[in-house]
Amino acid sequence: MSGDGEQLMLEGLPQPKRRARPAVGGVPLAEHLPVARVCVDLVPAHLDRVFEYLVPAALADTAVPGTRVKVRFGAQDVNGYVLERVAEADHDGTLVPVRRVVSAEPVLTPQVARLARAVADRWAGTLNDVLRLAVPARHARVEAEAPTEPQDPEPPSPSATAWAPYRGGAAFLQHVTSGGAPRAVWSALPGTAGERWPDAIAQAVAACVLGGRGALVVVPDARDIDRVLAALADAGIPRWTPGTRGGAVRLAADDGPAVRYRSFLAALRGQASVVVGTRASAFAPVADLGLAVVWDDGDPLHAEPRAPYPHVREVLALRSELEQCALLVAAHGRSVDAQSLVESGWAREVAADRATTRARAPRVQALTSVELAREGPAAAARLPAPAWRTLRDRLADGPVLVQVPRAGYVPAVACGRCRAAARCGECHGPLGLTTADGVPTCGWCGRLATDWRCTECGGGALRSVRVGSERTAEELGRAFPGVPIRVSGARAAGGVLASVADVPAVVVATPGAEPVAPGGYAAALLLDAAVSTAGASLRTGEDALRRWLTAAALVRPASAGGTVVLVGDAEERVTQALVRWDPSGYASRELAERAELALPPAVRMAAVTGSRDAVDTLLSRLDLADAEILGPVPVGVAEQGALEPDVRAVVRVPRTRGAALARALSASLAVRSARREGGTVRAQMDPAELG
Repeated sequence: MSGDGEQLMLEGLPQPKRRARPAVGGVPLAEHLPVARVCVDLVPAHLDRVFEYLVPAALADTAVPGTRVKVRFGAQDVNGYVLERVAEADHDGTLVPVRRVVSAEPVLTPQVARLARAVADRWAGTLNDVLRLAVPARHARVEAEAPTEPQDPEPPSPSATAWAPYRGGAAFLQHVTSGGAPRAVWSALPGTAGERWPDAIAQAVAACVLGGRGALVVVPDARDIDRVLAALADAGIPRWTPGTRGGAVRLAADDGPAVRYRSFLAALRGQASVVVGTRASAFAPVADLGLAVVWDDGDPLHAEPRAPYPHVREVLALRSELEQCALLVAAHGRSVDAQSLVESGWAREVAADRATTRARAPRVQALTSVELAREGPAAAARLPAPAWRTLRDRLADGPVLVQVPRAGYVPAVACGRCRAAARCGECHGPLGLTTADGVPTCGWCGRLATDWRCTECGGGALRSVRVGSERTAEELGRAFPGVPIRVSGARAAGGVLASVADVPAVVVATPGAEPVAPGGYAAALLLDAAVSTAGASLRTGEDALRRWLTAAALVRPASAGGTVVLVGDAEERVTQALVRWDPSGYASRELAERAELALPPAVRMAAVTGSRDAVDTLLSRLDLADAEILGPVPVGVAEQGALEPDVRAVVRVPRTRGAALARALSASLAVRSARREGGTVRAQMDPAELG
């Protein structure tokens, strides 16, 4: 076994002659390309390199690049992937043979292997960490299913009707169909059936398939997968089934290991030409990939919570460059990162003009304290009179959506006397109520605070601080007797609703759980706007605007009476961006401010979190002259038994030096791993949260 190191020779000396490797232990070796370079499934960062093994003659036809194998490493058998076969080894020492081939299915394609290496390098991770995200676990029964002779489907019907209102939309599709690799950032508008974002994405995918290439669509959740698959079927690309060729497969972890692996193999074997899935599907082995699409790139579900923490948008951007495929970054809003792609010239903007935007969007009204001043004391109501009248009047024309930023009943309570936040006596977590007459419950440890007393004034009465979706639905049910009240959310009794009927009803939903009304909502109320923009995160305003636009896009246009009411004193610039329906303008201003303040995405950053000694030691090895180190500063509270809390340091470099920062950080982590340094530490490139 060997790493990537090379023995240097003095100039002029004869090069050593490599000898053919004899049989090892009496086992004959493969006559053709007898050396396999293997990525071994090892956790330590200092072992993130390729190791060489001999290929026995018995495995010559099965140990091909991309297959899963078992190899000997030290005193144990470990898993690995064959990356390539070569005639001669770089290592001059003794090699050991591959133990066995786990599966003859080459599940790791050269394109995905190259992408995984690029992702690991960009985010200062290891190749093994990325491959765990990219390749699903093997399901032997599915792999052994007898293949049937596939039947070629009818070609999709070319159409670009959903793209007609957008500048550059039709040109983008033509470029994709002709085999080009354009890169675009698209701001989607609301629309009727056939004009909505799933329809437009389906038409782009159909254009790619018509040109003879495959396509990949990555969306935040399972509901979006279903919407895209339905639109693809309408565009002439049906769901793939065994025995067919060229359809679309669904690739999501929630489907279970067997279903997911079957879909993965269909794409790998070229039976399915389109993959629609969630985060991990960004690595799907689509044959001859021509178009990659990410929908709603600002959704936090696109950020991988496991090391090395890559983001779907950036993974697909890397894939676009490596495989020369088209890329479409799409959303109702506009993330600052996507705006950066546009302003740098890396991607082109696809958007509608102002006249088209006004014709397609609903009327938006912001009920701030200034707007409600004439209401007197009633202006402080959570549902002020103008919002109540909008709800009442628009219910006659169809369903009305009410978006509430928090789930539950009353997720946070305070002392009724001094208004200090109510905290758990055991872990100091926030207390909340699950029902009107329930006992306060800790949101962290789940303990019941049956005899709670305020530590500030000794009072025992509680008052609500934040009202959740369940309490909102209860209040609206009393205000509108006889009107159906539907609640949609992950913690709701009925879960997340996919759709609601076009009949009068009040639909209360948390952000991201808004069901679709086929004919569009008659109106939408966006409550507690101040809560949505009150966070300290760098992306608070961007996220609030994205959530509001996503809900507002489900409402009918203003010409059909569609109305959106924003209730509360939210941050002024975010409010105005919603009223004007101008996500790109807001993102452009945010990007300019971040460039002035040297904040992402104008710069590259790495967050290093852990025990103080470990963080200090890791940072001391970063040899970057142009790096700026901020901190370390304490984060959180000390865990039980710890002398002090963990600390966090942020390393900042110019954007052009991001690759150098990732290399330096990766090298320092490798040294830490090799030396088995104590303490705990976690390093993350481009963290979503800096607080």
